[in-house]
Amino acid sequence: MKYAFCLSAFLLFFSCSESEKKNNSNPTTTPTLIEPKVSVQAKKETETESFVLTEENAIPFFFEYEKTLEEDHLTFETSFGNFTVRLYADVPYHRANAVYLAKKGYFDNTMFHRVVENFIIQGGNADTPELPKKRKAIGRYLLPPDTDKNHPHHRGVISMPSSDIDNPHKLASPFEFFIVVTKPGSYHLDGNYTAFGEVIEGMEVVDQINAVAVDQGDWPLQNVYIKKVTAFKG
Repeated sequence: MKYAFCLSAFLLFFSCSESEKKNNSNPTTTPTLIEPKVSVQAKKETETESFVLTEENAIPFFFEYEKTLEEDHLTFETSFGNFTVRLYADVPYHRANAVYLAKKGYFDNTMFHRVVENFIIQGGNADTPELPKKRKAIGRYLLPPDTDKNHPHHRGVISMPSSDIDNPHKLASPFEFFIVVTKPGSYHLDGNYTAFGEVIEGMEVVDQINAVAVDQGDWPLQNVYIKKVTAFKG
């Protein structure tokens, strides 16, 4: 499915909710039998595996998650070569979201699904059956804009598009991103989107992707794959 490229800004506050898992042990178990103890680490791993982001818990989660982050760079391995992005420190939710998705392997085997010559390349989507499963496992949520940090949309800046699905306030879609190719930039985007990083190495790869042939919907005629995205401390 191809997503429209639309942008706007609004601020949304979220509240956090948690739920406890019930013990499924048989209530008629003989009292003399001792239930095996589960280590704290095992419990954490189980909780992590079953954790799903929602509109209610996403912001509280990323607020705490960002405090633990050391990673401030992403390497994109694509079918055209590699490029590296430095993430801005002053957009904590968007930085944390990008690192979290990279660590979860969300971007792996996705595509650059929208290419507009001399403007942008947009990635994080795919026309594969695996992608909806990935999104469902991670959760359904949107991110509030963070556009007042004075990060202009210079050439090479990576920014967040807004969702066009059930989103009257045009909040940011967490699963996709776009990179500005325009020289020297596309400054009409400032104030409407959240720029959360910039390409510091491999901009020639971005330019090669921007030059591919596309259909009438701006989808490349030949798939441009994001093979893997790796988060690291620069």
